Amino acid sequence: MSLDCSHSITSTQGIHAIKLPRLQILQSARPSSVWKWPILLLLFLARRDPSLTSSSTWMVFYSRITLVLWSVNGLLPFLSLLLEKDTEKFYTEVQEIILARYNKTFDWSLKAKMMGKKAMESARIFVEETGISDSLSAENFLAEREAMLQNLFPTSDLMPGASRLIKHLHAKGIPIAVATGSHKRHFDLKTQRHGGLFSLMHHIVLGDDPEVKQGKPSPDVFLAAARRFEGGPVDPLKILVFEDAPAGVLAAKNAGMSAVMVPDPRLDSSYHETADQVLGSLLDFNPNYWGLPPFEDVES
Repeated sequence: MSLDCSHSITSTQGIHAIKLPRLQILQSARPSSVWKWPILLLLFLARRDPSLTSSSTWMVFYSRITLVLWSVNGLLPFLSLLLEKDTEKFYTEVQEIILARYNKTFDWSLKAKMMGKKAMESARIFVEETGISDSLSAENFLAEREAMLQNLFPTSDLMPGASRLIKHLHAKGIPIAVATGSHKRHFDLKTQRHGGLFSLMHHIVLGDDPEVKQGKPSPDVFLAAARRFEGGPVDPLKILVFEDAPAGVLAAKNAGMSAVMVPDPRLDSSYHETADQVLGSLLDFNPNYWGLPPFEDVES
């Protein structure tokens, strides 16, 4: 269904967002009849008053999500999330052990600042925020942490619902990629038990890729991944990113992409605000919500 409106694309198929003063309707991938009349009313008002579609009050419409990206500190279609939820516990465990020597504790306000960043940037945040930089350099912290993580990463498990979602999207011909801040050595350790599933990815972009000049919240890793799809670069509006880290969600939004956040429940809810959708688990993800093919009988 379409209407003639000079101020916006008017297809009501796959409305992603409508923003007007004091009104926000988000993420209705295929609006039901419940949405029909409010949408028609908003379009009518936009035609009557062009100011409603100024830069500060705008409407966004698009047909459907066509690509998914994941980040391996946590999710997948830009899969940023596949393993992250599981591997993040290893980072926490190791960093708690290191801080205990200095009679300090590792809390989630600090973790939120570190998640999704490149290793050295994360290390600098760690030693400076905890006040141990005079006793432990960022470089020595990384070396010590690396030695402990070597034995932990190979035991990484997939996030609940990740296998089901990846197999489903692959079966339906939806291209999937991994875009993660993890460098190759860590990525290989994290994924060595899950090679079959990761082989379904169209491509994988890591944090030490030459095209990734800056870590998250810079959009570098997601933009690099978008360029590598067949026929790329792909329009960012057609890409859905799954993330668990606040910096990763910001990176996705800075790239002009939509972001689904699957945060750790211990993360303060104030970090949820930037995401387009927040889920407690990948098991809660409804592809239909984003105009993706609905689940059928896919093995979880």
